[in-house]
Amino acid sequence: MSAAHFIDGAADLLILCDHASNAVPEGIDLGIESALLGKHIAIDIGAGAVSEGLAAHLRAPAILATVSRLVIDLNREPDSAGLIPHISDGHAIHGNDGADRAERIARFHGPYHRAIAGMIRARRPKLLVSVHSFTPRLEQHHGPERPWEIGILYNRDARAARIGIALLEGAGVVTGDNEPYSGRLLNATMNRHAEANGIPYLGIEIRNDLISDAAGVAHWAQLLAGIVKDARNRLAQTGFPAT
Repeated sequence: MSAAHFIDGAADLLILCDHASNAVPEGIDLGIESALLGKHIAIDIGAGAVSEGLAAHLRAPAILATVSRLVIDLNREPDSAGLIPHISDGHAIHGNDGADRAERIARFHGPYHRAIAGMIRARRPKLLVSVHSFTPRLEQHHGPERPWEIGILYNRDARAARIGIALLEGAGVVTGDNEPYSGRLLNATMNRHAEANGIPYLGIEIRNDLISDAAGVAHWAQLLAGIVKDARNRLAQTGFPAT
C-alpha cells in the first residue's frame, strides 16, 4: 500500500495529516485487540476528515497518511525511541516487539516524507498546515481534563502560530498556546518540512470529541479554513518575515 493519499488543489498552501489512518497493512500483526484501532493511540480521530474538509474549502493540496501510528509514527524522527511504539497510553503493542525497524522506515516513513518534500519542491507553498487531534484526557493514570478546544503547536518558528492563536481567540475558541503539549518536543514533521525550509506553518491540534461526528468535522473545517486563509493573507501583507 502507498504511504500517502494525495488531494490535489491549486492554492499556495499544503495541508498535512500524519495520523489520518488506523490501517494496519497486510503482513503486520500488532498483537492487539481490534477495538484499540478505534482509539486515539491508533489514529487522530477526526483529523483526516477535517484535513479533507480544509482542502475542499481552501482548494488546497493535501497529503494524508494511510498507515496507523501504531505501525510507525510518521510524526517522529527516524531515530526516535517512539517511532515504532511498544506501549501507548498504557496499552502494550506486543506485535511491535520484534518489528524490523529499517523495513518499516523504508516501507512507510521514507516514502511519506519524500512525498511531502516532493510536493514542497513542486508547489513551493507559502504556508504548511498540519492537522492533528488530541484526547479530552489521557487514559493512563486518569489524566487531567484538557480544556482547550484547539491547540496551536510550534517550535522555533512562531510566525503563523502567533497570528493563528490571536485569530482563534478572537473567534471565541478556547485555544492552547503550545498546549496540550509543546511543539518544542513534538514537532518532527513541521521541523523537517517547514522550519528546515523556512516555510511558516500552523500546527493545529483539535480536541477529538469536537470532531468525532460529521457535524463537528464540518463546523471545525469551515471555521479553520477561515483562520488558515486569514493567517496566510496576513503573513503575505508582512512579506513573510524571517523568524
